[in-house]
This record gives sequence, C-alpha cells and structure tokens, in this order.
Amino acid sequence: DLTSLSVWGWGGLGVVLFLITFGPFAIFYLAFYICCVVGGGFAVTLLFGKTNSERHLEKCEHSYLPATQTGILKTLDEMRLEQKPIKIDRRLTGSNYIDEPLQQVIQFALRDYIQYWYYTLSEDESFLLEIRQTVQNALVQFSTRSKEVDWQPYFTTRLVDDFATHLRVFRKAQDRLEHDCGDGEMVESFFEAEVEMERSVCRDVVCTSLKDEEGFLRDLCEVLLYLLLPPGDFHNKNMRYFLREILARGVLLPLVNQLSDPDYINQFVIWMIRDSSCNYEAFMNILKLTDKVSELEAVKDKALEELQYLRSLDTAGDDINVIKNQINSLLFVKKVCETRIQRLQSGKEVDTLKLAANLGKLCIIPLEHVLVHNIALQFFMDYMQAAGAQAELFFWLTVEGYRVTAQQQLEVMEGWQKDGKKGGSTQGLLKAAALGVYEQYLSDKKLLSYILNYFSLSSSTESFNGSPTGSINLVSPRQSLRHTSAQCSH
Repeated sequence: DLTSLSVWGWGGLGVVLFLITFGPFAIFYLAFYICCVVGGGFAVTLLFGKTNSERHLEKCEHSYLPATQTGILKTLDEMRLEQKPIKIDRRLTGSNYIDEPLQQVIQFALRDYIQYWYYTLSEDESFLLEIRQTVQNALVQFSTRSKEVDWQPYFTTRLVDDFATHLRVFRKAQDRLEHDCGDGEMVESFFEAEVEMERSVCRDVVCTSLKDEEGFLRDLCEVLLYLLLPPGDFHNKNMRYFLREILARGVLLPLVNQLSDPDYINQFVIWMIRDSSCNYEAFMNILKLTDKVSELEAVKDKALEELQYLRSLDTAGDDINVIKNQINSLLFVKKVCETRIQRLQSGKEVDTLKLAANLGKLCIIPLEHVLVHNIALQFFMDYMQAAGAQAELFFWLTVEGYRVTAQQQLEVMEGWQKDGKKGGSTQGLLKAAALGVYEQYLSDKKLLSYILNYFSLSSSTESFNGSPTGSINLVSPRQSLRHTSAQCSH
C-alpha cells in the first residue's frame, strides 16, 4: 500500500511540474512534434529515392527509343479492326445435290450449338472457321472412303439378311405374346427373342435407355472422328469432345428420333407412292382382305366425310351425274367396310380356300433351290426343327461341306505331286475328318435311327415343296462351306 501511494504521489508530482513548466497545451504540442518528425523522415526518404532514380535514368539515357508517329499507330488499329474476307471451300462430295444440304446442316449446327454463346465472348470468326473446316475435312474423308467401299454386296446380301433377321425376331416375339395370351410387353418379348437368335448380341439397353443411347452415339462419333480427323485435330481433346457432342446430340440423335417416328415414316411412304396411285381393284381387295378394324374404321370415317361434302354441293349443272357416281362409290366402300368390320368382330374365320382361289395357286419351290438359298434355307431349317428332323438336314450339309473341302485339298495335292512336293499330312487330315463324320452320323448306334428318320424326312419334304428328295443337287463349294460353318456354330 505504501509503495502504490508513493508511485501515485511521484507520478502526480511529475504531471503537475510538467503542466507548470510547459503549459496546459503541452500534450498537443508533443503530438504535433511527433507527426512532424515522422513526416519529415518520409519526405527525406522520397527525396533520396527520387535523386537515385534520376541518377539511374541519366545513366540509361542512351537506351531510350524515339516515340512512334501517330499515323502508324492509327494504321495498325485500323488493320486490327478490319475484317478479313473468309473464303470457304464448299465442295464436300463433288455433287451439288449433296453438298448444299450438308452445308446447311453444318450452318444450322454452328448456329444452334456454338454461335449463340460464342458471340457473347468474342467477335473473332477464326474459331468458327476452324471448326467449320475441321467438320468439312471429316466429311471429305468420309466421302472419299465411302467411294472406295463396294456397296453392292452390302445392300444385296448383308442388309437384306439383317432386315430378314429383324422380321424373324419380331414374328417370334408376336407368336410368344399370342401363346402367352397377351401377358407381358412387346418390347421385353422382342429382346428376349433377339437374345435367343443372336446368342451374344442384345440391344435392349441402347434401345430403351436414353442415357445409354447417347453414350453409344458418343462412342460411335469417337470412332468416326478417329478414322476421319487428322492426328493433330484428334489429339486435341477440347476440339474432339466439342465435335463429338455436336455430332452425337445435334446430328445423330435427332436423326435417329426422326427415323423412328411413325408419323415421319408414314409421310415418307406416302411421298414415295405419291406418283403411283392405287387403282380401284387393288383398293377394294385391300379392304376385303385386311384384318385391322382400326384401318377399316378410318376408311369408313373418310368415306362419310366425303359423302357429307358431296351432298352439300349444288346438284344443278352438268356435273350432277359425276357427283351421283361418286356418292354411289362411297356408299359401296362404306358398306364393304361395315361388312368386314362385322365379320371380324363376330369372330368368323377367313375362308382360306376361297382366299387362295382368289389369289391364285401358291408357288412351288424345288428342294434343290431351297438348299442353295440363304433365306429359304433358314426357314427350311426352322420347319425341319419343328418337325424334329433337323439332323438329316445337318448331315447333308456336313457331308456336302466335307466333299467340297476334300475335292479342293485333293486338287492341291495333285499340284504338289506335279511339282515334286509331298502332301501326306493332307490325306491324314481328310481321313480323320471323314472318320469324325462317320462317328457322328453313321456309327452302329446311329445308323438305324438315321435310316428310320430318313423316310420320315422324305415324306415331310414332299409335303413341304411338292417334289421328291431325289431332286437335290450339289451346291457350289462356297455355299457348302458357308452352310457347314453355320452348322458348326449352331
């Protein structure tokens, strides 16, 4: 306590003496003096730095460049602002009928997917020009490679086989739904039938999921860009991803959706048959033979609309007979539709004998023609499987394939013998193959069943095409080998 009192006492005494000596404004003077000292030091520092800078600039005075003239600067600015004319080679395939629509597609793709956001960033056209030239180069490469492909075998063989396979899968799915009394959906039944026929291929995920479809189209575009773009453009990831998204989502996906639209397909079919109008007899035969009630109802509604329109016309004049004839024709069409609808709704079966008599006799195809035709052979295999006699058909295909192969190998051996070469291993392979065929079809255990089934096969094939089995001719070596390989895979 005494210590604190002494501190306060001496402190108070010091303050009193300071105020008596320097006056009551001494505190403000002290603060002012401190500010002056700090400001003076800062000013001295600035002056010292300025002096050193001037000395340094005097040393480097010889490095100064003369100022440029204002005219040169103005010319450079005008050259930068001046837009250079863009020249684009519009040739893609060499045909104007194809190049113009392709140029329109490219222009619309740039407008809808690039220009609307790019112009908010820059007005430079070089980026758009680079993209356009890249796409055009890819199309030129695609056109060049397409011309090198032999399209005739594809359109006449592979495409037809794929379409026939698709129809078989669809019919199989329909038969399954009818057998199950309508339980289940057509889509599920179709892809189940596709798995059974294609074995290792099923496209249900790509066809039913939009996300997977877009992924498949992206992969397809990636492969196309790899084949068509130059290496420098393809390894540019930004450019590659950019073009891939434009092609997948802006070109291929809308194209697939449009080609899958039933209304577009109907309009396209109408456009194709617009020049070849249907005559009266063909139209009436279609109405009499169709089993679709909805189609008959639609034709009936159209006939009623035309009747109302014709009856509303003025009957005075020279066209009265023409109008009456049209009304009578429409009434007859309406009556045919109503009769056919009543017959279908009543559940009466169609008279197949009368129908066959109206259409004429069915075509009789010899068995030798069936065995050498790819599509006919496939249906014949299905028929033989349904009859439980497919083993005989497979036996014939195997033996024929062995015969053609052996004939070719023996011809090669003859050539080797003429040249003085040895071909002993070939004979051993042919002998082993013949022994395998014998063990598979003609062994003691299978010989009796084969003979019995042979006679049942003869009767079934006669009922199939109306000709005896003795009319079978040997097919060409290429077809026999193809059938044999198909049998082995089966």
